[in-house]
This record gives sequence, C-alpha cells and structure tokens, in this order.
Amino acid sequence: MRDFTFYNPTRVEFGKDKERAIGSYMAPYGVKKALLVYGSERIKTSGLYDRVAKSLGENGIDFVTLGGIKSNPVVSKAREGVRIAKEESVDAVLAVGGGSVLDTAKVIAAGAVYDGDVWDLCSYKKYPDAALKIFDILTLSATGSEMNASAVITNEETTEKFGFSSPAAFPTVSVINPELQESVTNEYLAYSAVDILSHCMDLYFTASYIPGITANYIENMIKTVIRTTNALLKNPGDYEARSEFAWAAAQALNRTTFAGVEGNRYDSHLIEHSLSALYDVPHGAGLSVVYPAWMNWHYSQNPTRYERFARQIFDQQTAEAGIEALTHWFVSIGAPVKLEQLHITQDKIEEIAAHIYRTIEMARMQPLYPKETIIELLNRM
Repeated sequence: MRDFTFYNPTRVEFGKDKERAIGSYMAPYGVKKALLVYGSERIKTSGLYDRVAKSLGENGIDFVTLGGIKSNPVVSKAREGVRIAKEESVDAVLAVGGGSVLDTAKVIAAGAVYDGDVWDLCSYKKYPDAALKIFDILTLSATGSEMNASAVITNEETTEKFGFSSPAAFPTVSVINPELQESVTNEYLAYSAVDILSHCMDLYFTASYIPGITANYIENMIKTVIRTTNALLKNPGDYEARSEFAWAAAQALNRTTFAGVEGNRYDSHLIEHSLSALYDVPHGAGLSVVYPAWMNWHYSQNPTRYERFARQIFDQQTAEAGIEALTHWFVSIGAPVKLEQLHITQDKIEEIAAHIYRTIEMARMQPLYPKETIIELLNRM
C-alpha cells in the first residue's frame, strides 16, 4: 500500500428511530439554536418534522427553518440560508433530507462564518477553513455527504457546478435510519444506486495503483449495491437490503476507498456536472448516461482492471462484456443510458463540450481530455 493519512471525525448513529434522539446528539456540542434545512414538505406530512422538533425542544434547542432545497441544489438557496443563519445567530445547521439538502447545509455552515459571498468558497477563490457545526438526518442515501467533507452546488447564473472539500465540512453527527428511506421512488433508487457505483468505479478504473484489500473492498460495495437495489425494487420494505444500501453509500465516499491508492480521479463526475448544471437532470441519471460511453472509450487505458471488474462483478471474461453487463443492469433498473432519454438533443453537443472543457481546464486535465475527446465521448452517448 502507498502511504496515506486517514481522517474522518463524523459520528454515525445508525438504526431505527434514531432521528427521535437528534436533540440529545446535538446538545452536548453546545448547540442552542439551529437552522433546520430541508427539501420538500413531505417531512411534515410524514411526521418526521414533528419528531425532530420535539427532540430539539426537549433538549433546549431552538430552531429556524429553510425549506425548498431542490435536487441539484443551487447557490441562491444557500445564500438565503447564510442570511438567515447570520440574522438569527444560529450555532449549528441541521440537514433533514438527502445529499442535496446536506450539501446545501454544508455550504450554509461555511458561509455563515465568512464575510464575503458564499460562492467564493465554492469557486476556489477562498478556502472554507471554518464552519458552523453540521448535523443531519438522512432520508435518501446516494452522495455519501453524510460521512465526508465535501459539498457540490450549482450557480444558476453562471451554470457552474462546483464545490469544496474541507475538514470543517465533516458532519458532527449523522443519523441514518434506513426506515426513513422506504418512500424513495424506484426512479430515485436507481439514480442513487448509479451515484454510489460511480463513487466506487471512478476511483477503481482511473487509479494507477490500488492495493488488493482496497480493490476487494470496492468490488464488494459494487456487488452490494447491485444486489440490494434489485431486492428493493421488488420489496421497498426490505429493511436488511435498505440498511446495506445505505451503509454502502456512506462507505463509498468517506475516504476509506482512498487508503493506499495512488493516481485516482473522478472523471465521470467532471463530465456529468455539465449535464446537471445545464439541463437540471438528476445527477445519477446523468452518470448512467456518461458511464457506458466513458467506459467504452477508457477501458483500453487500463484493460487489466476492466477485465477484473468483468470477472468479479458480472462473471464475464472480457472488458467489453463487463461494460455491456453493467449497461444492461442500468437499463434493467430504469436508469437512462442515452442523452436522448434526458431530452438532450445532438445539436447541443458543442455547447455541452465547451461547458465540460471549462471544468477540465480548472482541473488541469486538458492533456487527458482535449476538446476533440470530449466531443467524441458525447457522440457516444
């Protein structure tokens, strides 16, 4: 294994009814007033909001709210949250929702202790080295934000989808009750599964070196996500499958897969972020379109790894057969695999390519992805 530093301070409270104790998890950290950030009003009709409010009240924690966080979260909403957090002098942010809500909460928490525009922190102008304490109750597992230090958000005015990673953005306590995710639609279960797999596969296919223990670990997560997704599509109330799916999501991007690894990148995310920034498609849906095209283009650069993937995941013997098997699985769970399924027409390719190239330039990856390569990839989608 290569040398590495591993750090993850997030405390996870996993299990049934854990959300009822959120106040008791927050109070020991001196929280007196929180900004509760959430997405749709479903948390109120489901009773989750009332359970959270009750627990906060029982532990002497006052709160104000910011709802309406959308999938593909936007910086204008984060700016609204920063304003509220400063005006109300909150000392913590509590996210109740999925990755979009939690990413917004992280941006708000960092922006609340920053004097300038919060977009500075997301566009690499200013490093977010401080933030309010962050807590969360997860209602959808996909992004891994509940156990990592990163956030991604879109600037609607510039159509830029950027973010940051900082130790200040690790959640202090994350609550994962798999029962809260039973109402996730099959559509978003599929998109979530693809997102989790992408966190595993980007590293798996691009790393110049992966120790055996980490390769095995990643392969086990991929097989777990495939197995549990299939089970949940048949029976959304399968608690065991829901639990394993949720834990795999957290593990896929909490940096355990980085241990001892060298030379990894997140190529598919750099490409997909333009699709969701320009056309507001769900991130997982964009990834399921990007991946077959990207893999068919990329596998010749790392054939041994792709052949291993084919054998270990799908019991196939060639890289091409492994890619085809994954594509068929995407189709089987209802995930799109072509741009036209996202209602993106071929006449948009030049526009998308130019947008992607801006991100590639910021990542200094032009030698790997010149403009003609980006266009080639898009034409495969």
